[in-house]
Amino acid sequence: MTLEPIVLVLLVFHFLGLSLIIGSFALQLRRKQGFEFGTMLIGAITQLVTGLALVGVLQMGGEDVNNAKIAVKTVFAVVVLVAVLVARSRQAKALSAGTNEKKAALPFLHLAGMGALINVLVAVLWH
Repeated sequence: MTLEPIVLVLLVFHFLGLSLIIGSFALQLRRKQGFEFGTMLIGAITQLVTGLALVGVLQMGGEDVNNAKIAVKTVFAVVVLVAVLVARSRQAKALSAGTNEKKAALPFLHLAGMGALINVLVAVLWH
């Protein structure tokens, strides 16, 4: 049994997760507060899960994977996920406390977006 259909489906979902992160980041770049992190969170989780699943399926099919590249991409995927979670938490805390820390989530939004973009560069440029 060939695993190619499974790999292709996982790859499609991996790209969709990426588009959720980068698209949401790009749409919110001009904002200074009131960010929407739900889409980015779904994308970050999708990226991490499908990326790990892709590696597992490829190795199960006997293909060689670059473990160093996968490790770097996994680190960036985890950084993106953690940045989104911290951003959501900081924004919720600032809103519930009614403080003037309206930009509390902004650095983490940027970290998540840039982490996803760096992950793309690693995927494309590391051969």
